[in-house]
Amino acid sequence: MKTFKMLSLELLQDGLLKSFPLTDGIIINQENSHKSWILEMYMDRRYKAVFEPYLGTDEILEVRAVISYPDNEPAAFRVVVNAVKEIDNQISVLMKGTLKTIRRQYAEQLLSKLIEDGFEGEALLNQFKTDMKNRPRITP
Repeated sequence: MKTFKMLSLELLQDGLLKSFPLTDGIIINQENSHKSWILEMYMDRRYKAVFEPYLGTDEILEVRAVISYPDNEPAAFRVVVNAVKEIDNQISVLMKGTLKTIRRQYAEQLLSKLIEDGFEGEALLNQFKTDMKNRPRITP
């Protein structure tokens, strides 16, 4: 098993990515034959209503997590919510799932989209730098 610090989490809901500020987070690659990952986030209690309805449903959620360093490309996962527990004014959300393996590098996708959108020269470079920092969702 390998463990990683989770710095941020985004949940895809209704075609939009919703960010959740984390107090703390960890990701565990179980390195098993199922290629399973465990994600656990510690966050403000107000987000309980977002995750609790998924308990026991086996509904697969798509999430993106930044691991280890803020500048890392977000890793995409398909997960189910296994537990939501209150701890003082915080909650712990435990999710299990798999890493989405079919994806192109974010930088390549972003550059292609910006070129398709007509950016070029200095404007292309400036927009690329801005979007690499903000990481907007790229739709195919």
